[in-house]
Amino acid sequence: VHVNDVCSVESASYLLKYDSVHGTWGKEVETQESSFTIDGKVVSFSSEADFTKVDWQAMGVEMVMECTGKFLKVATLQPYFDTCGVKQVVVSAPVKEAGALNVVLGCNHGLLSKETKLVTNASCTTNCLAPVVKVIQENFGIKHGCITTIHNVTGTQTLVDMPNTKKSDLRRARSGMTNLCPTSTGSATAIVEIYPELKGKLNGLAVRVPLTNGSLTDCVFEVNKVVTREEVNDALKAASESGPLKGILGFETQPLVSTDYTNETRSSVIDALSTQVIDGTMIKIYAWYDNECGYSKRMAELCNIVGAMNISGKE
Repeated sequence: VHVNDVCSVESASYLLKYDSVHGTWGKEVETQESSFTIDGKVVSFSSEADFTKVDWQAMGVEMVMECTGKFLKVATLQPYFDTCGVKQVVVSAPVKEAGALNVVLGCNHGLLSKETKLVTNASCTTNCLAPVVKVIQENFGIKHGCITTIHNVTGTQTLVDMPNTKKSDLRRARSGMTNLCPTSTGSATAIVEIYPELKGKLNGLAVRVPLTNGSLTDCVFEVNKVVTREEVNDALKAASESGPLKGILGFETQPLVSTDYTNETRSSVIDALSTQVIDGTMIKIYAWYDNECGYSKRMAELCNIVGAMNISGKE
């Protein structure tokens, strides 16, 4: 295993061990000069902004998890294959162009094949939204819809008011710890990468809130059938208990709040108490998610699947 990051090896190993949200990792992490160990297993480390300068082949690296958020075009990712000799790349953000397959496990993972060498795990909010869309679309049919994700702060915002060099959105230059910040989300439009038949029918916005974890997606759909609140919840509950969404979609009837979902490994958990139906065909659903823990779990699972399919040759 090799890690390439623009920080120091000391910083990387320290942040691996200690996390302000998820707690201290129960593994023994020790820092070396150009590596660190996890329970005695050596993880080599480099700090190259240009990933082509890393000798991936010499270290026996066959699959790369591209998690910088910087390389989101097929052309900028292609050197992993052509120059670095890597066999498989999994990106932790959507790549919205031909040549990359955006995957949401439980929804469209059946499209994976030996030909899909460049795949993405979509986004955290898309992973929350897609299972809900799947259930509503398959059971009731979606005419159109709009989502709002109530999302905790991320590294694209500033801690205090100051110029933001990461995003052009001026509101992200305001303190993330003292403001509700309306901003964009690509999750709703990215759904068309998973469900092409919904192109032009879904959109949405985000509101960044001064919390460090625990996000909530507010989903509103106009559907083709007249339904009841009970029918909607029954469909969501059934999908959470069996089939491809088991372990990915959750269904909760207790009156929980955001901190209760810290370290939640499912991609999306329905807040059943909040489900509403207005005038028979408008559905409102709340879905909770830990945008770090749940997403990381799906990322690891996707890597295991494509690694078995395209590298080890095992099912």
